[in-house]
Amino acid sequence: MASSRTGKLVILSGPSGSGKTTVVRKLLGVAEPRLELSVSATTRPPRAGEVDGKDYHFLTTEEFLRRKAAGEFLETFEVFGNGYWYGTLRSEVERRLADGISVLLEIDVDGAMEIVKQYPSAVTIFLSPGTEEELERRLRGRKTESEETIQRRLATAKREMAAMNKYKYQIVNDAGAVNETVQRLADVIQNDSGDDAL
Repeated sequence: MASSRTGKLVILSGPSGSGKTTVVRKLLGVAEPRLELSVSATTRPPRAGEVDGKDYHFLTTEEFLRRKAAGEFLETFEVFGNGYWYGTLRSEVERRLADGISVLLEIDVDGAMEIVKQYPSAVTIFLSPGTEEELERRLRGRKTESEETIQRRLATAKREMAAMNKYKYQIVNDAGAVNETVQRLADVIQNDSGDDAL
C-alpha cells in the first residue's frame, strides 16, 4: 500500500577519506523519517563476502548497457581505466519514495548533479574532512594504498571539494566526532523542507 507521504531523496557525497562509509552505517540506524540506502548496480565482479542485492546489484556488461539504453538508471558512470560501470537504478529509488521511505544515495559529485536535475528538491549534503591537509592525513593513515593511489585520490578529492558549494548543506566530519556528525546529518534530513532547490 502506497503511503500518502512520499519519502525524501537524500544525496550524500564526499571525497574518499571523508568518512562516508562509517557515517552512513550509523546514520541509517538513527535517521527519521525512515531512511534506506539505495543499492547501486555494477558490472565489476563481486569481492569476497559481497552479496548480490545487498552490497551491489551485480550485472553483466550486456545487461547493464541494455538497462541503461532502456532508461532504467537515474545516473551511470564508467570507471576510467578498468571499464566497469556503476549506476543508480531508478526502481531502487522510485518504489521506496512512493512508499513513504526516504532513500539515501551515496554517490560522487557528477552522479549527484545528474540526479538533482531529475529531483530538484533532493536533500544534497557534502561531507568534508575540513581541509585537504586533513584528507591527506587520513588517507595516509590507512596505510593500505600506494603513493600513486593516494595522489590519484587527492586529485579527485580536490576536484570534488571544489564542487561542494553546489550542495544545499556542507558538513565537516571532524576526526573523533563521528556521532556528532551523524546527529547533524539526521537533523538536516529531518528538517529539510525540500525548498531552496539548486
